[in-house]
This record gives sequence, C-alpha cells and structure tokens, in this order.
Amino acid sequence: MIWLRYFYVAIVLLVTTLVLSPLQIVALWRGWKIARKLPRYWHMVACFVLGIRIHVHGDLEHARPLMLSANHTTWLDIVVLGRVADVAFIAKNEVKTWPVFGLFARLQNSVFIERADKRGTGRQVGSIAERLSAGEIIVLFPEGTTSDGNRIYPIKYSLFGAASTAVPQSPTGKVHVQPVAVAYTGVRGLPMGRALRPIVAWPGDVEMLPSLAGVIKAGAFDVDVCFGESVVFDADTKRKEAAAEIESRMRTLLGERLRGR
Repeated sequence: MIWLRYFYVAIVLLVTTLVLSPLQIVALWRGWKIARKLPRYWHMVACFVLGIRIHVHGDLEHARPLMLSANHTTWLDIVVLGRVADVAFIAKNEVKTWPVFGLFARLQNSVFIERADKRGTGRQVGSIAERLSAGEIIVLFPEGTTSDGNRIYPIKYSLFGAASTAVPQSPTGKVHVQPVAVAYTGVRGLPMGRALRPIVAWPGDVEMLPSLAGVIKAGAFDVDVCFGESVVFDADTKRKEAAAEIESRMRTLLGERLRGR
C-alpha cells in the first residue's frame, strides 16, 4: 500500500506543477504581483496530499517591509510556511541544483545566496533589501542549518544585515522582523515527542528524496506555526541586540509550543 501512496503523491504534485508552472513562469517574466501568490496554491496541494495539518497561533505582521525569522527543522518548513503566507525564501545557492525542489525554489522566486562569496555579500544583502522594500515577505532561517526539531541552534546575526540595509529604502524608515516558530507536534493523530520528532527532521547527511519518502511513509503530521511580536529595525537599531531579541522570542515560542502551551 505504501507504493500506492508514493504514486498518489507523485501524480498529484506532478499535475499541480504542470498546471501552475507555466503561469508562474509568465508571471515572473512579466513582473506580475500574482507571482507572489501562485506558489501558495502549490503548497496548499502539497500539504493536503502529504497529510499536513497546520495550526496557526498569533497573526502575521501587517506592517511592511516584513522579514520572517523562522527556525529550520526540515524542507517541510518551506511547504508549511508557503501554505500559511505569500512568501519568498532566502536559500543557499546549491539549492538550485537539487532535484525537483531546486525547480520549485526558482519558481518561488527565492533569493539565492553564496555564503562563501564574501566579496558578493553586499550585493546579496542589497538584493534582499530591495525585495523587502518592494513589499515582499522574505523568510530567513537564521540558524543557517537544520535542527532536530527539539531546539533552536544559535542564530547567525550577520544574516539580519538585509533588514538593516532595507531601512533607508522603507517609506516609514522601519523594517519589521517577526519571529516565527515552526513546531512539529503530532504524527498520525498522536503527540510527537522528542523521540519521534526526528521522523520529520532533515539533518545534513540525509538526501532529499529519502527524506521525502520517509515523510510520505509516516503519514499525517500536525504542525504548529507560531507568530511572535515583531522587532522593529530603524536607523538607530543595533543589529546584534535586535537579532538577540529575535532569537530569544523564537526560543520562547518554540519551547512553549513543544510543551503543549
């Protein structure tokens, strides 16, 4: 029966991709704002066929420019957050070459960064700042890697440089950075404790396709997405202090949700 489930998921996602991809390609080429919304429909279908039930706590910040700072457990985080809001992601450059998901990342108009390219850092930060100033919601995973889902690794404060850079371009002189916690809390209708959370976790030594197969095989998941209070960046903001406050709020949000609060 598991092979039937693999087939079902593959066919539904393939058909959805074939329908939406040409529309998204044209929308990106023409610069239409609908290009920000179309990927969300793909994520809706993906969540449905994968059995992902999302429970949202708190509200998405209404003010713009807006960056979301989220913890990172698995590639599923992208599907979940893409289902909840019209967002674009900051991704490492090698994601472009990944099978299937590399294509999806490009169609979602992700911002690709080369971490080893120190000379190009200013250009990359500037590109993100421009996207923020244009009204796009950009998702940052400041840990710079994936965790086991039970904790948040120390975040890289330098990655918030785009928020600071976007401040002069903002009509209000402010950029809002909202902490977000994505917590995997249930599997097949049962609570997902620390021992089971690695089912969805995606450590760096696991290939994408085996991880996808494991998620399909496991069945339905419950995921809690928690939006916290935003931290405002302005001309006087000290980036390191602001980033530390964002990290603290992310840890609180995740900890409370994993404890069932």
